[in-house]
Amino acid sequence: MRRALLATTGISALIVTLLALKPHQSPALAGVPPRSPLASSSPHTPGSTPSGKASGTGTFTGDPIDTQYGTVQVAATLTHGKLTAVRVLQAPDQNGRDHQIASYALPRLAQEALGAQSAHIDAVSGASYTSQGYIQSLQSALDQAHA
Repeated sequence: MRRALLATTGISALIVTLLALKPHQSPALAGVPPRSPLASSSPHTPGSTPSGKASGTGTFTGDPIDTQYGTVQVAATLTHGKLTAVRVLQAPDQNGRDHQIASYALPRLAQEALGAQSAHIDAVSGASYTSQGYIQSLQSALDQAHA
């Protein structure tokens, strides 16, 4: 009887603790409405012009990056050196799972990039290969814009 009471109390305490936890959300994503997985834009972020230059106005296509699950390629739109939009040109799409991962990860990666105004962003959990391809392609686009 005593073991049953201890087990029930322990399990109840664990459940209450788990329910009290909130899912992790990056500060860059807090309060940002969800966006389309294939296009994204954001308002101006003060003080984020790289090297203080106002170069790089236009849309720059990043290199296609081959990943284990397919090719990832993005195009970055900059206005006076500010990243204003990231559009996905290619993403892994071999099967339904690839589509599911892309629809989850790509909007978050775009939000992160626009918030950071760079390709120095965290990968999305569960989409490591897609995230790495996205980051590398975005960095190549930004390199073209600032060349």
